[in-house]
Amino acid sequence: MSYPAHPLADMFPMIPEAERKLLADDIVTFGQRDPIILLDGMVLDGRNRQWACGFADVAPVYEQYSGDDPLNFVLSKNLHRRHLTESQRALIAAAIVDWERGVNQTTAGATNLSTRRAAERLSISEMSVKSAKRIHQHGAPELLDAIRSGKVTIHAGGAISELQHAEQARVLRAEKKDILAKAKAIRADRSKEKHAVRMTIAAEIAKRGRETAPGKIQKLYPIIYADPPWKFETHSEITGGEKGAENHYPTMEFDAICRLFKEIGDPATPDAMLYLWVTTPMKGRAINELLPAWGFEYVSEQIWNKVNIGTGYQVRDQHESLLIAKRGKGFSPELGDAAPSLYTQKKRRHSEKPAWFAEQLERIYPDLPKLEMFCRDPRPGWDAWGYEAAGRAVQ
Repeated sequence: MSYPAHPLADMFPMIPEAERKLLADDIVTFGQRDPIILLDGMVLDGRNRQWACGFADVAPVYEQYSGDDPLNFVLSKNLHRRHLTESQRALIAAAIVDWERGVNQTTAGATNLSTRRAAERLSISEMSVKSAKRIHQHGAPELLDAIRSGKVTIHAGGAISELQHAEQARVLRAEKKDILAKAKAIRADRSKEKHAVRMTIAAEIAKRGRETAPGKIQKLYPIIYADPPWKFETHSEITGGEKGAENHYPTMEFDAICRLFKEIGDPATPDAMLYLWVTTPMKGRAINELLPAWGFEYVSEQIWNKVNIGTGYQVRDQHESLLIAKRGKGFSPELGDAAPSLYTQKKRRHSEKPAWFAEQLERIYPDLPKLEMFCRDPRPGWDAWGYEAAGRAVQ
Protein backbone atom coordinates (compact mmCIF):
# COMPACT_ATOMS: atom_id res chain seq x y z
CA MET A 1 0.00 0.00 0.00
CA SER A 2 1.24 3.50 -0.82
CA TYR A 3 0.04 6.81 0.58
CA PRO A 4 -0.65 10.08 -1.25
CA ALA A 5 1.72 13.00 -0.77
CA HIS A 6 0.94 15.66 1.81
CA PRO A 7 0.54 19.19 0.31
CA LEU A 8 3.60 20.34 2.25
CA ALA A 9 5.70 17.55 0.77
CA ASP A 10 4.41 18.41 -2.70
CA MET A 11 5.95 21.86 -2.41
CA PHE A 12 9.26 20.22 -3.31
CA PRO A 13 9.90 18.52 -6.64
CA MET A 14 10.66 14.81 -6.70
CA ILE A 15 14.28 13.93 -7.45
CA PRO A 16 14.89 12.81 -11.08
CA GLU A 17 13.79 9.28 -11.93
CA ALA A 18 17.36 8.12 -12.54
CA GLU A 19 18.28 9.13 -8.99
CA ARG A 20 15.18 7.41 -7.61
CA LYS A 21 16.27 4.18 -9.32
CA LEU A 22 19.70 4.49 -7.70
CA LEU A 23 17.92 4.95 -4.37
CA ALA A 24 15.93 1.78 -5.07
CA ASP A 25 19.17 -0.15 -5.68
CA ASP A 26 20.56 1.21 -2.41
CA ILE A 27 17.44 0.08 -0.52
CA VAL A 28 17.72 -3.42 -2.03
CA THR A 29 21.37 -3.62 -0.95
CA PHE A 30 21.34 -1.89 2.44
CA GLY A 31 17.68 -1.65 3.36
CA GLN A 32 15.56 1.46 3.98
CA ARG A 33 17.69 3.69 6.19
CA ASP A 34 15.03 6.29 7.15
CA PRO A 35 11.31 5.72 7.75
CA ILE A 36 8.66 7.42 5.62
CA ILE A 37 6.86 10.01 7.76
CA LEU A 38 3.05 10.12 7.64
CA LEU A 39 0.65 12.87 8.71
CA ASP A 40 -3.12 12.54 8.38
CA GLY A 41 -2.75 9.52 6.12
CA MET A 42 -0.36 11.33 3.73
CA VAL A 43 3.39 11.24 3.17
CA LEU A 44 4.90 14.28 4.88
CA ASP A 45 8.49 13.21 4.19
CA GLY A 46 9.79 10.31 2.11
CA ARG A 47 7.97 10.40 -1.25
CA ASN A 48 11.14 9.35 -3.07
CA ARG A 49 11.74 6.51 -0.61
CA GLN A 50 8.16 5.29 -1.04
CA TRP A 51 8.57 5.33 -4.85
CA ALA A 52 11.92 3.53 -4.60
CA CYS A 53 10.48 0.85 -2.32
CA GLY A 54 7.65 0.27 -4.76
CA PHE A 55 10.07 0.09 -7.70
CA ALA A 56 12.29 -2.39 -5.82
CA ASP A 57 9.30 -4.37 -4.54
CA VAL A 58 10.39 -3.80 -0.94
CA ALA A 59 7.86 -3.26 1.86
CA PRO A 60 8.22 0.37 3.04
CA VAL A 61 8.75 1.33 6.67
CA TYR A 62 6.39 4.10 7.88
CA GLU A 63 6.28 6.24 10.99
CA GLN A 64 3.69 8.76 12.21
CA TYR A 65 4.69 12.41 12.56
CA SER A 66 4.68 13.43 16.23
CA GLY A 67 5.70 17.09 16.05
CA ASP A 68 3.58 20.26 16.08
CA ASP A 69 5.14 22.25 13.20
CA PRO A 70 4.92 20.21 9.99
CA LEU A 71 5.92 23.15 7.76
CA ASN A 72 9.27 23.73 9.43
CA PHE A 73 9.80 19.98 9.61
CA VAL A 74 9.45 19.67 5.83
CA LEU A 75 11.64 22.71 5.21
CA SER A 76 14.40 21.42 7.48
CA LYS A 77 14.29 18.02 5.75
CA ASN A 78 14.50 19.42 2.23
CA LEU A 79 15.98 22.91 1.94
CA HIS A 80 19.57 22.12 2.84
CA ARG A 81 19.87 18.75 1.15
CA ARG A 82 18.44 19.78 -2.20
CA HIS A 83 20.11 21.71 -5.02
CA LEU A 84 17.14 23.89 -5.92
CA THR A 85 17.05 26.56 -8.61
CA GLU A 86 15.81 30.06 -7.85
CA SER A 87 12.61 29.28 -9.77
CA GLN A 88 11.98 26.10 -7.78
CA ARG A 89 12.55 28.04 -4.56
CA ALA A 90 10.08 30.69 -5.70
CA LEU A 91 7.35 28.09 -6.27
CA ILE A 92 8.05 26.65 -2.82
CA ALA A 93 7.88 30.11 -1.23
CA ALA A 94 4.54 30.81 -2.93
CA ALA A 95 3.22 27.48 -1.65
CA ILE A 96 4.35 28.42 1.86
CA VAL A 97 2.39 31.68 1.62
CA ASP A 98 -0.74 29.81 0.52
CA TRP A 99 -0.32 27.26 3.31
CA GLU A 100 0.15 29.85 6.04
CA ARG A 101 -2.77 31.88 4.73
CA GLY A 102 -4.99 28.82 4.91
CA VAL A 103 -3.80 27.89 8.39
CA ASN A 104 -3.95 31.38 9.86
CA GLN A 105 -6.78 32.87 7.76
CA THR A 106 -4.66 36.01 7.42
CA THR A 107 -5.71 39.38 6.13
CA ALA A 108 -4.29 40.87 2.92
CA GLY A 109 -1.75 42.88 4.91
CA ALA A 110 -0.58 39.79 6.76
CA THR A 111 -0.27 37.98 3.44
CA ASN A 112 2.16 40.65 2.23
CA LEU A 113 4.19 40.11 5.40
CA SER A 114 4.08 36.36 4.81
CA THR A 115 5.36 36.92 1.26
CA ARG A 116 8.37 38.82 2.57
CA ARG A 117 9.10 36.17 5.18
CA ALA A 118 8.82 33.37 2.64
CA ALA A 119 11.20 35.20 0.31
CA GLU A 120 13.73 35.63 3.12
CA ARG A 121 13.34 32.00 4.18
CA LEU A 122 14.08 30.75 0.66
CA SER A 123 16.78 33.38 -0.05
CA ILE A 124 15.04 34.85 -3.10
CA SER A 125 13.48 38.18 -4.05
CA GLU A 126 9.96 39.13 -3.05
CA MET A 127 9.25 39.80 -6.74
CA SER A 128 10.05 36.15 -7.56
CA VAL A 129 7.56 35.00 -4.92
CA LYS A 130 4.87 37.26 -6.36
CA SER A 131 5.52 35.85 -9.84
CA ALA A 132 5.27 32.34 -8.44
CA LYS A 133 1.96 33.16 -6.72
CA ARG A 134 0.58 34.36 -10.03
CA ILE A 135 1.75 31.16 -11.69
CA HIS A 136 0.07 29.07 -8.97
CA GLN A 137 -3.17 30.96 -9.61
CA HIS A 138 -3.14 31.22 -13.40
CA GLY A 139 -0.57 28.75 -14.68
CA ALA A 140 -1.49 25.57 -16.52
CA PRO A 141 -0.21 22.27 -15.02
CA GLU A 142 2.27 22.07 -17.92
CA LEU A 143 3.74 25.43 -16.88
CA LEU A 144 4.24 24.37 -13.27
CA ASP A 145 5.90 21.14 -14.44
CA ALA A 146 8.18 23.08 -16.80
CA ILE A 147 9.34 25.37 -14.00
CA ARG A 148 9.88 22.50 -11.57
CA SER A 149 11.93 20.64 -14.18
CA GLY A 150 14.06 23.69 -14.96
CA LYS A 151 12.88 24.12 -18.55
CA VAL A 152 11.34 27.53 -17.78
CA THR A 153 12.42 30.20 -15.28
CA ILE A 154 10.02 31.82 -12.85
CA HIS A 155 10.36 35.14 -14.69
CA ALA A 156 9.51 33.64 -18.08
CA GLY A 157 6.74 31.61 -16.45
CA GLY A 158 5.18 34.75 -15.00
CA ALA A 159 4.78 36.16 -18.50
CA ILE A 160 3.50 32.91 -20.00
CA SER A 161 0.91 32.56 -17.21
CA GLU A 162 -0.93 35.56 -18.69
CA LEU A 163 -1.96 33.40 -21.65
CA GLN A 164 -4.93 31.03 -21.74
CA HIS A 165 -4.11 27.50 -20.53
CA ALA A 166 -4.31 25.98 -24.01
CA GLU A 167 -1.96 28.66 -25.36
CA GLN A 168 0.42 28.09 -22.44
CA ALA A 169 0.59 24.39 -23.27
CA ARG A 170 1.22 25.18 -26.95
CA VAL A 171 4.07 27.58 -26.14
CA LEU A 172 5.68 25.06 -23.77
CA ARG A 173 5.88 22.45 -26.52
CA ALA A 174 8.41 24.66 -28.33
CA GLU A 175 12.18 24.71 -27.90
CA LYS A 176 13.55 26.47 -24.83
CA LYS A 177 14.89 29.45 -26.82
CA ASP A 178 11.50 29.93 -28.47
CA ILE A 179 9.77 29.82 -25.08
CA LEU A 180 12.09 32.54 -23.78
CA ALA A 181 11.47 34.65 -26.88
CA LYS A 182 7.70 34.36 -26.43
CA ALA A 183 7.95 35.32 -22.74
CA LYS A 184 10.06 38.35 -23.65
CA ALA A 185 7.50 39.43 -26.25
CA ILE A 186 4.64 39.09 -23.73
CA ARG A 187 6.52 41.21 -21.18
CA ALA A 188 7.22 43.86 -23.80
CA ASP A 189 3.54 44.01 -24.80
CA ARG A 190 2.41 44.28 -21.18
CA SER A 191 4.99 46.98 -20.53
CA LYS A 192 3.69 49.01 -23.46
CA GLU A 193 0.10 48.62 -22.26
CA LYS A 194 0.96 49.73 -18.72
CA HIS A 195 3.02 52.62 -20.05
CA ALA A 196 0.14 53.79 -22.27
CA VAL A 197 -2.31 53.63 -19.36
CA ARG A 198 0.00 55.68 -17.12
CA MET A 199 0.53 58.27 -19.85
CA THR A 200 -3.24 58.57 -20.35
CA ILE A 201 -3.88 59.01 -16.62
CA ALA A 202 -1.09 61.58 -16.30
CA ALA A 203 -2.43 63.58 -19.25
CA GLU A 204 -5.95 63.54 -17.78
CA ILE A 205 -4.71 64.78 -14.39
CA ALA A 206 -2.80 67.58 -16.11
CA LYS A 207 -5.85 68.48 -18.20
CA ARG A 208 -8.05 68.94 -15.13
CA GLY A 209 -5.64 71.39 -13.54
CA ARG A 210 -6.82 73.13 -10.39
CA GLU A 211 -8.28 76.37 -9.08
CA THR A 212 -5.62 78.86 -8.01
CA ALA A 213 -5.27 82.48 -7.04
CA PRO A 214 -4.64 84.97 -9.88
CA GLY A 215 -1.04 85.07 -11.10
CA LYS A 216 -0.31 81.48 -10.16
CA ILE A 217 0.14 78.49 -12.43
CA GLN A 218 -3.27 76.90 -12.90
CA LYS A 219 -2.34 73.77 -14.84
CA LEU A 220 -0.50 70.72 -13.60
CA TYR A 221 2.30 69.14 -15.60
CA PRO A 222 3.77 65.63 -15.54
CA ILE A 223 6.90 66.83 -17.39
CA ILE A 224 8.80 69.93 -16.22
CA TYR A 225 11.98 71.17 -17.90
CA ALA A 226 13.73 73.96 -15.98
CA ASP A 227 16.85 76.06 -16.45
CA PRO A 228 17.03 78.33 -13.37
CA PRO A 229 19.11 81.52 -13.55
CA TRP A 230 21.63 80.43 -10.92
CA LYS A 231 23.58 83.11 -9.10
CA PHE A 232 26.87 82.21 -7.48
CA GLU A 233 29.75 84.17 -6.07
CA THR A 234 32.82 85.02 -8.15
CA HIS A 235 36.25 85.02 -6.58
CA SER A 236 37.06 88.43 -8.03
CA GLU A 237 34.78 91.24 -9.12
CA ILE A 238 37.57 92.38 -11.45
CA THR A 239 38.46 89.09 -13.14
CA GLY A 240 35.19 87.22 -12.76
CA GLY A 241 32.42 89.75 -12.35
CA GLU A 242 32.16 90.72 -15.99
CA LYS A 243 31.63 87.07 -16.93
CA GLY A 244 28.95 86.46 -14.31
CA ALA A 245 25.50 85.28 -15.34
CA GLU A 246 23.84 88.46 -14.04
CA ASN A 247 25.58 90.41 -16.80
CA HIS A 248 23.71 88.36 -19.38
CA TYR A 249 20.27 87.86 -17.77
CA PRO A 250 18.55 88.41 -14.39
CA THR A 251 19.66 85.83 -11.83
CA MET A 252 17.99 84.44 -8.69
CA GLU A 253 19.39 83.62 -5.28
CA PHE A 254 19.40 79.92 -4.43
CA ASP A 255 16.85 80.28 -1.62
CA ALA A 256 14.50 82.16 -3.93
CA ILE A 257 14.62 79.31 -6.43
CA CYS A 258 13.84 76.86 -3.61
CA ARG A 259 10.76 78.90 -2.64
CA LEU A 260 9.53 79.22 -6.21
CA PHE A 261 6.99 76.38 -6.27
CA LYS A 262 5.32 77.72 -3.13
CA GLU A 263 5.08 81.20 -4.60
CA ILE A 264 3.82 80.41 -8.10
CA GLY A 265 1.80 77.32 -7.19
CA ASP A 266 3.30 73.85 -7.44
CA PRO A 267 2.97 73.01 -11.17
CA ALA A 268 3.74 69.27 -10.96
CA THR A 269 1.27 66.38 -10.97
CA PRO A 270 1.46 63.77 -8.15
CA ASP A 271 3.50 61.56 -10.48
CA ALA A 272 5.91 63.72 -12.44
CA MET A 273 9.41 64.07 -13.86
CA LEU A 274 11.66 67.11 -13.48
CA TYR A 275 14.58 67.82 -15.80
CA LEU A 276 16.71 70.49 -14.11
CA TRP A 277 19.77 72.21 -15.56
CA VAL A 278 22.38 72.91 -12.93
CA THR A 279 25.85 74.42 -12.94
CA THR A 280 28.60 72.29 -11.45
CA PRO A 281 29.16 74.51 -8.35
CA MET A 282 25.44 74.33 -7.54
CA LYS A 283 24.95 70.61 -8.21
CA GLY A 284 25.33 69.40 -4.63
CA ARG A 285 22.89 71.93 -3.20
CA ALA A 286 20.47 71.35 -6.06
CA ILE A 287 20.28 67.61 -5.31
CA ASN A 288 20.22 67.92 -1.51
CA GLU A 289 18.15 71.09 -1.05
CA LEU A 290 16.33 72.26 -4.18
CA LEU A 291 14.90 68.94 -5.34
CA PRO A 292 13.35 68.17 -1.91
CA ALA A 293 12.02 71.74 -1.72
CA TRP A 294 10.23 71.20 -5.02
CA GLY A 295 9.02 67.74 -3.96
CA PHE A 296 11.31 65.62 -6.15
CA GLU A 297 14.05 63.07 -5.65
CA TYR A 298 17.14 62.58 -7.80
CA VAL A 299 17.20 59.49 -10.04
CA SER A 300 19.73 60.14 -12.82
CA GLU A 301 21.30 62.80 -15.03
CA GLN A 302 22.49 63.65 -18.52
CA ILE A 303 25.67 65.49 -19.42
CA TRP A 304 26.10 68.17 -22.07
CA ASN A 305 29.68 68.24 -23.36
CA LYS A 306 30.22 71.84 -24.49
CA VAL A 307 33.41 70.94 -26.42
CA ASN A 308 35.17 74.26 -25.80
CA ILE A 309 36.82 74.67 -22.42
CA GLY A 310 35.71 77.64 -20.32
CA THR A 311 36.78 79.07 -17.00
CA GLY A 312 36.41 77.68 -13.49
CA TYR A 313 37.71 77.71 -9.92
CA GLN A 314 38.70 74.10 -9.22
CA VAL A 315 38.54 72.87 -12.83
CA ARG A 316 37.88 74.58 -16.15
CA ASP A 317 34.26 74.23 -17.18
CA GLN A 318 33.50 72.02 -20.19
CA HIS A 319 30.20 70.36 -19.31
CA GLU A 320 26.83 70.97 -17.67
CA SER A 321 24.44 68.56 -15.93
CA LEU A 322 20.74 68.00 -16.53
CA LEU A 323 19.44 66.42 -13.34
CA ILE A 324 16.58 63.96 -13.72
CA ALA A 325 14.25 63.69 -10.73
CA LYS A 326 10.91 62.07 -10.02
CA ARG A 327 7.87 62.78 -7.89
CA GLY A 328 5.70 59.87 -6.77
CA LYS A 329 6.21 56.97 -9.13
CA GLY A 330 7.47 59.24 -11.89
CA PHE A 331 7.69 57.90 -15.43
CA SER A 332 10.20 55.87 -17.40
CA PRO A 333 10.79 55.62 -21.14
CA GLU A 334 9.54 52.53 -22.88
CA LEU A 335 12.12 49.82 -23.47
CA GLY A 336 14.57 51.04 -26.09
CA ASP A 337 13.39 54.68 -25.98
CA ALA A 338 15.80 56.02 -23.35
CA ALA A 339 18.12 58.81 -24.47
CA PRO A 340 21.92 58.52 -24.08
CA SER A 341 23.48 60.08 -21.00
CA LEU A 342 26.04 62.14 -22.94
CA TYR A 343 25.42 64.68 -25.71
CA THR A 344 28.10 66.77 -27.39
CA GLN A 345 27.48 70.17 -28.98
CA LYS A 346 29.40 73.44 -28.92
CA LYS A 347 27.87 76.08 -26.68
CA ARG A 348 26.26 79.14 -28.26
CA ARG A 349 24.66 82.07 -26.41
CA HIS A 350 25.37 82.38 -22.69
CA SER A 351 23.38 79.68 -20.86
CA GLU A 352 21.54 78.59 -24.01
CA LYS A 353 20.98 74.84 -23.94
CA PRO A 354 20.94 72.54 -26.98
CA ALA A 355 17.42 71.88 -28.30
CA TRP A 356 18.31 68.19 -28.43
CA PHE A 357 17.51 67.69 -24.74
CA ALA A 358 13.96 69.06 -25.02
CA GLU A 359 13.50 67.12 -28.25
CA GLN A 360 14.25 63.89 -26.39
CA LEU A 361 11.40 64.63 -23.98
CA GLU A 362 9.08 65.28 -26.92
CA ARG A 363 10.12 61.96 -28.44
CA ILE A 364 9.82 59.92 -25.23
CA TYR A 365 6.62 61.54 -23.90
CA PRO A 366 4.80 62.80 -27.01
CA ASP A 367 1.33 63.00 -25.42
CA LEU A 368 2.14 64.38 -21.96
CA PRO A 369 1.72 68.11 -21.22
CA LYS A 370 5.07 69.81 -20.71
CA LEU A 371 6.13 72.99 -18.94
CA GLU A 372 9.41 74.77 -19.64
CA MET A 373 10.51 77.09 -16.86
CA PHE A 374 12.88 80.04 -17.42
CA CYS A 375 12.77 79.39 -21.14
CA ARG A 376 14.27 81.63 -23.83
CA ASP A 377 12.24 80.59 -26.87
CA PRO A 378 8.95 78.73 -26.20
CA ARG A 379 8.74 75.45 -28.06
CA PRO A 380 5.63 74.47 -30.06
CA GLY A 381 3.35 72.29 -27.93
CA TRP A 382 4.92 73.39 -24.64
CA ASP A 383 3.70 75.84 -22.02
CA ALA A 384 6.32 78.33 -20.90
CA TRP A 385 6.97 80.22 -17.67
CA GLY A 386 9.63 82.75 -16.72
CA TYR A 387 12.29 84.94 -18.24
CA GLU A 388 12.15 85.35 -22.03
CA ALA A 389 8.90 83.37 -22.31
CA ALA A 390 7.80 85.90 -24.95
CA GLY A 391 4.26 86.38 -23.77
CA ARG A 392 3.39 82.71 -23.42
CA ALA A 393 3.82 82.59 -19.69
CA VAL A 394 1.37 80.32 -17.90
CA GLN A 395 -1.15 82.42 -15.95
